[in-house]
Amino acid sequence: MEIVPVSEENLRAAAEVHAVSWRDSHRAICPPEFVEAHTTERQEAYLRAKQAAGSMIYLLLEGGEALGLVSRSGSLIADCYVLPAEQRKGYGSALLRRAIADCPETPRLWILETNTGAEKLYERFGFRRTGKRIEHPGGVDEAEMALEAETRPAGQ
Repeated sequence: MEIVPVSEENLRAAAEVHAVSWRDSHRAICPPEFVEAHTTERQEAYLRAKQAAGSMIYLLLEGGEALGLVSRSGSLIADCYVLPAEQRKGYGSALLRRAIADCPETPRLWILETNTGAEKLYERFGFRRTGKRIEHPGGVDEAEMALEAETRPAGQ
């Protein structure tokens, strides 16, 4: 397993992982036309814009194949996605460790409140809800989580 920064050479692969994973994770909570609009081309533009705004994006490779990604803007972690067929193999944890290690301050992130699997992963790392929420039309709200200082993995 290797985690590398996203560059022009691997941006398309990162966008494909993002598009496939995003559609899978949002299919049950968003209208079908909105889900299908998240094409590789759209996600490539999204990731390119994030990079232009200063975000670091990391791509997880296994045997040269792109399987997951995560982004970090300052100490805000986002876009932690692993291909659906590759989940529960430790890739999300590896990506999260990489992002946490690079955070200059307390790592934080936002989760969809319906994404209990992601919340359990983050809780295992010591993230806890802060009480901040974003309410969206349709009832799919987000909650902020922050890594508690005393639970931050050693050396990070």
